[in-house]
This record gives sequence, structure tokens and C-alpha cells, in this order.
Amino acid sequence: MTEPWTLHPDRALPADPGVRSIARQVYAQTADLPIVSMHGHVDARVLDEDQPFGDPAELFVIPDHYLVRMLVSQGAGNHELGVPARAGSGVEVEQDHREIWRRFASNWRLFRGTPTRYWLEHELVEVFGVDTRPSAKSADAIYDHLLDALARPEFRPRALFERFRIETLATTDAATDDLAHHTSLARQGWGEKVVPTFRPDALVHIDRPGWPAGVAELSRVSGVDVDGYDAFIVALEQRRAVFRAAGARATDHGHVSAEATPLADEDARRIFAAALRGEATAAQAQAFSGHMLVEMARMSSEDGLVMQLHPGVLRDHDPHIAGVFGPDTGFDIPVQVEYTRALRPLLERFGRHPGLRLVLFTIDETVYSRELAPLAGVYPAVRLGAPWWFLDSPDGMRRFRDAATETAGFYNTTGFVDDTRAFASIPARHDLARRIDAGYLARLVAEHRLDLDEALETAVDLAYELPRESYAPPV
Repeated sequence: MTEPWTLHPDRALPADPGVRSIARQVYAQTADLPIVSMHGHVDARVLDEDQPFGDPAELFVIPDHYLVRMLVSQGAGNHELGVPARAGSGVEVEQDHREIWRRFASNWRLFRGTPTRYWLEHELVEVFGVDTRPSAKSADAIYDHLLDALARPEFRPRALFERFRIETLATTDAATDDLAHHTSLARQGWGEKVVPTFRPDALVHIDRPGWPAGVAELSRVSGVDVDGYDAFIVALEQRRAVFRAAGARATDHGHVSAEATPLADEDARRIFAAALRGEATAAQAQAFSGHMLVEMARMSSEDGLVMQLHPGVLRDHDPHIAGVFGPDTGFDIPVQVEYTRALRPLLERFGRHPGLRLVLFTIDETVYSRELAPLAGVYPAVRLGAPWWFLDSPDGMRRFRDAATETAGFYNTTGFVDDTRAFASIPARHDLARRIDAGYLARLVAEHRLDLDEALETAVDLAYELPRESYAPPV
């Protein structure tokens, strides 16, 4: 008889027996702490409406771009995995969700050694009580088990939110979002549990196809006639105030480059006017987006919203896939990023400003020790964000600690943020980060570079106190 599928209690802890023993003690301090999830992409509607999740394919497969891209790399089509296609694309998307699940389960081996495997194991075993490893043979039985669980009240979104011990969950919302679901949640007493994050990317990148419509929508929701650059700034400030009143703690900025060089007001007005006419060049668009990073830092220094910057991703590497399935499906790929010179103009103005907190993320880990740790290790406004996207893996997180800690220390970082769209994976991601930090701290204790009591305190700070402090509500 096959043994039930279980997870080892020491998973992701150091292999050395002596260090592992210490790591167990450190991890025990953080395993049951509340989760502070300040950088995610869960839709507020999910928690506002609190409807059952549907079926396993809808919960685990279709929205998880980590999972989807691995299967696509082995020849599966996005349409075969249920990823919605744009209207008029002519692509027939698989509607049989059991078949989608079978395709995933039969390819379980593809995830060996990946963080996706760790997260999925945690979700299936710890959250949903699955006791058989996914495979072609077990696919239907697991699907039926999950269907039964998802139909029960204890597996609805709010029940899982409480079970996961989530203290605060930040969503990511377009600057023009009406925040209706956040307003509804606040009326129900969830206003401090689920908070919005202001993301203005669609408005500051003036060469994006949907930019004119975005400006029109900004005019509508702000009540400001955005007929030029000055009105544009006023409208953005108005929207930030609305987000702040709704409980927002932060802004979020996704740029290819970290370039943040201010323009003269006349130049900004001239470029914005050209964009309104549809005549802005690629060089002007790049200059304007860099200028707007400085403007956003200025606004954050005034309204207290934490500014998060995560550059270095070339979006939609395959324009055909992006055209058929939309953004976040077109094979986003990391590129090299330079921070030191790029951010200097911004930091000259605001790097020592008491009102600014600038959190820097990267997926170019060559810059951890060369640029990011030294910047965070001297500028009071700067903090290092957790390893993000392609780097939020066991070894990626270990490399981050090794590269950044000696220069920036622990307390110039923000602690862990999970950056996930997959709601059920939130506890798995935080659990993995806590285990990796426990192992890193245990090694310092074993090498007599840190006392055990300091390691225990630091572990709690990294898992809980630093995220709370880094994203404290603006005053």
C-alpha cells in the first residue's frame, strides 16, 4: 500500500544537522505569526463577494503564470490551459476544466526543483488535505477531492483569509480604479484588512496603446479635465488622495528602466501635448516615464505613500501571444538594470527626505551587492524589497541574504512580500521565506556571528515586524 503524501517538517531547512537543529528553533518562532502581505495581485472583488472559488483549474492553474509558463515551455498552448483569449482573436480556449487539470497533473514532474512545486505542495497538502501526489493516474481523484472541499464554507475566500492568519492584504489597483470593492469591504469592517495600492503605470507610459483611453478615464474619475500636463499632475494627486483615504499604504511602479531624471516643466508639458496628439516619440516616452518617477517620489514625500519600484522586465517578449491573450501572458523576460546612476537624480532630491520610503525590487541579482545594498545602506529613504518574481525561490532568497546583508543589514530591507495572484499560495510563499531566513540566521549562530536570542528576534522582525513598519499607514 502506498504511503499517504505528506510534507517533511524540515523542508527547505539546511542539510547540515547542527545548523538544521538551530534552524528548527528559529523557524518555530515565526511559523505561526500573522501574515502581512503588502505587495500582491489578488482581486479585492474575491474577498468582497466571498463566493466559492469554483473548481481546481480556476484556483490553481489558469491564474498562475508561474505554472502556465512552465507548461507552455513544454509545448502546451495558453488556450489549452484555459487562459482567456481576447475577443475577436479566433482562438478556441479549452472550456473543460477537468481536462485542464489533467494536463497539469500529468506534467507534475516538470515542476521538480522549482518554487512552484513547493507552493503547490503546501497548498494541496496543508490547505486542502490532498494525500496523493499529482499524476495522470491521480488527477481525477484529486480534482474530485478539491471540488468537494471548495464547495464547503470553510474554503471560501474570507474563511481562508482568517485561517491563513492574514493580518493585512494589499491589492494592486489601477490609478483610475473606482475602488468600489474596497469601499464595500470597508463598510463590512474589512477596511484595514484589505487595502488598495496605487499603480499609475498605464498613465505614465505615454507610448502604450491604451494611453489615450486611460487619460480620458482619469479625467472622468478625478473630475479634472486632463487637457495638459499640469492638469495631469493635479488629477494624479487627486487619485492618490482617494486611494490614501481608502486605506492605501503604497504606490507601485513597473518600469523597464530605473531611469529617474526630471524634465523641465516646459519639456514635460511639450511631451505630454505631443502624446495627446499621438505624436510622442519613443525617446520622449522614455524621458517622460523617468520624469514621472521623480514626480511620484515628490508626491510620496508629501502624502506618505510608500513608493515601490520594480524595474527590469521586458513585457510581452512574444507580441503575438500578448496580442491574443493580453498583458502578463506574453512571455515577460528579465533584463539587466542599472540603479546607481539611474536613481541618482531622484535620490539627490528625496533620498534623505523624512517623508519618503522608496522600496527597490530587482530580478537582476547581479546588482544586489554592487548597487542595491550600498544604496539602501546609506540613503535613509531606501529599503530593499524581497526577492521578486523569478527570484522568490529557495536559492534565490538565500543568495539575496548572502549578497545584501553584509552591506545593508537586515533592517534596511522590508521583510517578505509575496507578489502573488494565486490567493491559496500566500501562506506557502510566506512559509518558504520564513524557512529560508531561519536557515540563514541559524548559520550565523552556528558560526558564532550571532547569538541565538538575536537570531530569534531577527526572524520575527523579518517575518512580521519589518513588513508592518515598512508599510505603516501614512500619517
